Amino acid sequence: MKKYLLILLLTIGVLFKAGAQEQEPDGGAKLQALKIAWLTKKLDLSPEEAQRFWPIYNKYTDEIRAIRQEQKQKNTPVLDMEDKILAVRKKYNGEFSKALSAEKANTFFRSERDFGNEIRKELQERRMNRQLNKRGLRD
Repeated sequence: MKKYLLILLLTIGVLFKAGAQEQEPDGGAKLQALKIAWLTKKLDLSPEEAQRFWPIYNKYTDEIRAIRQEQKQKNTPVLDMEDKILAVRKKYNGEFSKALSAEKANTFFRSERDFGNEIRKELQERRMNRQLNKRGLRD
């Protein structure tokens, strides 16, 4: 019971941080909350692991977000942005491996990729449904 309460409190703290940040017009805070819930489920962290993981995760996402913002503002080449993101992932792989087992650190990166794929799939389905609705092809 204490384990679940601690995980819940840590998750709420991370969600609060996400909500306190500037909300993006596309609902970035909601998407971040969904991602946190996804990762929490996939990683199945113990309370101790969660306590070590989430602060590192917050720094990691801040760095990734800064790189993407810079790319948008300066219109830098996409490959340069991807190189910078890869460097951050390599850096944080070591950090995550210190906080979690190497297996869970690897699971984190895989789960993060899977989350992105699921979001892309969902958006594609929604676009398709909107197009079908506009054409009157859908009930």
